[in-house]
Amino acid sequence: MPQDGSEQPTGEVYLLFAHEAYYPAAAQEINTSLVAAASLLHPRVRQPDGARIYDCLTQGRRPGEIVPLATLTYELDGGKRWPEVGDWEAVTGDLLQLIQGRECDALSLGLPDIARALVCSGPHSEVRVYNPAVERYQAYGPAERIEGLAEVGRQLAWAEAGCTLWPGDGLLAPANPGGAK
Repeated sequence: MPQDGSEQPTGEVYLLFAHEAYYPAAAQEINTSLVAAASLLHPRVRQPDGARIYDCLTQGRRPGEIVPLATLTYELDGGKRWPEVGDWEAVTGDLLQLIQGRECDALSLGLPDIARALVCSGPHSEVRVYNPAVERYQAYGPAERIEGLAEVGRQLAWAEAGCTLWPGDGLLAPANPGGAK
């Protein structure tokens, strides 16, 4: 979790998560989605898991920050603490159903393989890809991950021009609104 001493939830934080690809009619592959953190508080998202993930996602973040699910896993002791927070698989499945049912806004992305692998890895991870043309591996790491997240941020800014992502209706209160852990 962020260690800057900030304990208050931050607005305008986004969750980026990868999922099994789907193909909307006459469109490209969608394999990754970005939602407003508040979407985790939707009543159709598994609770209290969604609210607990919301707390982890928003504590000490910068406004507008895009947080990949893999970053939360890294912050939760490499995933060892997920059981005390919630079932991230069920929650992201619920979020995907909300997105597909148009019950919240999302930035639906078809990330290229390397970019997707980088956001599915921790912030300090490296992805190695074999290039048969030169008969060697090429490594992609934190710098390329940051570039990929910056590109997602540019797409988000374009998508939100004039209107932020709608998290859905009837949102629940955060599980830990005061920020005490």
